[in-house]
Amino acid sequence: MKTLYKQTLGIVFIVTCLLCGIIPATAQQEILTDFITVNGLVRDKDSKKKLEYVNVSIPGTNIGTITNTEGEFTIKVPTTHKTSTVEVSHIGYLSTQIPVNGTNLSELTVYLTPNSNILDEVVIRARDPRFLVEEALNKVPENYSAKHNMLTGFYRETAQKGRRYINISEAIIDIYKTPYSREIDQDRVQIYKGRKLLSQKRGDTLVVKLLGGPNLSIFLDVVKNPDILLDKETLSHYAFRMEEPVMIDNRAQYVISFQPQVIMPYALYYGKLYIDKDKLAFTRAEFKLSMDDINKATQAILKKKPFGLRFKPTEVSFLVNYKEINDKTYLSYIRNEVKFKCDWKRRLFSTNYTIMSEMVVTDMKEENVTNIPYKVSFKSSQSLSDKVTDFADEDFWGNYNIIEPTESLESAVSKLRKQKR
Repeated sequence: MKTLYKQTLGIVFIVTCLLCGIIPATAQQEILTDFITVNGLVRDKDSKKKLEYVNVSIPGTNIGTITNTEGEFTIKVPTTHKTSTVEVSHIGYLSTQIPVNGTNLSELTVYLTPNSNILDEVVIRARDPRFLVEEALNKVPENYSAKHNMLTGFYRETAQKGRRYINISEAIIDIYKTPYSREIDQDRVQIYKGRKLLSQKRGDTLVVKLLGGPNLSIFLDVVKNPDILLDKETLSHYAFRMEEPVMIDNRAQYVISFQPQVIMPYALYYGKLYIDKDKLAFTRAEFKLSMDDINKATQAILKKKPFGLRFKPTEVSFLVNYKEINDKTYLSYIRNEVKFKCDWKRRLFSTNYTIMSEMVVTDMKEENVTNIPYKVSFKSSQSLSDKVTDFADEDFWGNYNIIEPTESLESAVSKLRKQKR
């Protein structure tokens, strides 16, 4: 578990060298030819606050996207599905439906109502939190897909120096997943199409690369890859506590927090697990790498750096979401954020960096699924920015559902484009 994590989330520092890679020409998914577009903004009904990372999907399918940090979304609905609604759901809120009448809808404002319902306190207090986690692990073969799956996902990486973007890379990816009864060694990712922008500023002499970035779709699936967090043999490393329950997709959820209770040679985690009350299926995991020992945290994420560069992580956080479709639970969304400081020896001030990666599953099929050949799969030793070309036209993504850029990200793209002229 410890070695695997280090190999799949290494950060490599090298002197700036702008490389243009290639995009594999094949793809497992069929390209859509006819769709309608629904876009808008999601707010809290009471506070009117914009809500980020809200699920927007077509009911009964794995076609969907999420809102960005400004609460904005765009979803492309294939007309072949003949759906009458688009569903909007978020943790702690009642789900709502947007009527779809076969025509494009734009500039909608969707208000979600906070759900104050709680679980039966007697039931909660009668259950041991670690026992609930173990029960949910035992039910994985029952609750999660027993078939081979091919997921379509939108993946994005951004690197910031202070508040300024210095690297933006994004791609449409295919994710081949074996049944949840199997390990992840045969699960693979392939890039269908992608693009990048790198800063050309003279002062940006460091390039930060997240090795194997798109493969986080495999390795951070904590249910299928329990070595990351849910290994039964290491549950004793953590103290578990029952928290206030919440609602997700109008279903009651146990919320179980955990924190290290032993000292190990490697960094452990602090976080929360969300478990469906009726099915005992994991629906969400939020966790952070312990910073109690900076040396251990550094060893967990840093693979290589230039001589003389001092590196100090300040936060390494993860979010993994799952979604129920036709009585089975599937991977839906993954986000990873790494914050750290760098400075050179004998320099007075350090520089803050933030690396953020996220993947949202936008489609899925279980029938007639073919494995991704190893030779065209994305390797854990590769970085996305080395495998895709520079930003192209505004219609680059065509019919694919993606996460809408925030205003700041769009501004960053514009500025980086000007640097390259």
